[in-house]
Amino acid sequence: MRYLGLCVAALLLLNGCDAFNGGGGVFHIGQQVPSLKTKTLADAGGDMSKLTSYRYPDPRMYQLSFDEALKKGKPIVLEFATPGHCTQCDQQLQLLKVMLNRYGDKVLFLHMDQYYNPEAYNTFQVRGEPWTFVINAQGKVEYIAPGRVLRFEIEPEIQHVLGMTSNG
Repeated sequence: MRYLGLCVAALLLLNGCDAFNGGGGVFHIGQQVPSLKTKTLADAGGDMSKLTSYRYPDPRMYQLSFDEALKKGKPIVLEFATPGHCTQCDQQLQLLKVMLNRYGDKVLFLHMDQYYNPEAYNTFQVRGEPWTFVINAQGKVEYIAPGRVLRFEIEPEIQHVLGMTSNG
């Protein structure tokens, strides 16, 4: 599954299009991500409504700023989703809560809502939603997925960055 996105990107590049410009950022597989301060639950005084438009947020997704998460040396699932105007985003965050319950002791899950962390959207040049990035423990992009991701697509990527599968 991880190579499906690469194949699509390769086909678009062959057609003269860059799959990651103008819609989903400028990052490519293997690229180092920048350190970036993002808002946390502490910054919002514990008020989830100042961090997300999601109706059923999980506070664990808002404990760390992205720059703090990078320093932890753990893989990160970084989700760009604004459920306040995106039905797919709501469904995506429901799935990530399931993954968080399963892998939350080994992987950091961070949610960025465009209304409350626009600087993250600008840094990653995310246009359209949702977008999912899986980042390895060294801070390099391992997986990029535009649109809604299903469990059978994201779980192997999480297992891959944890060294649980060969994923290939």
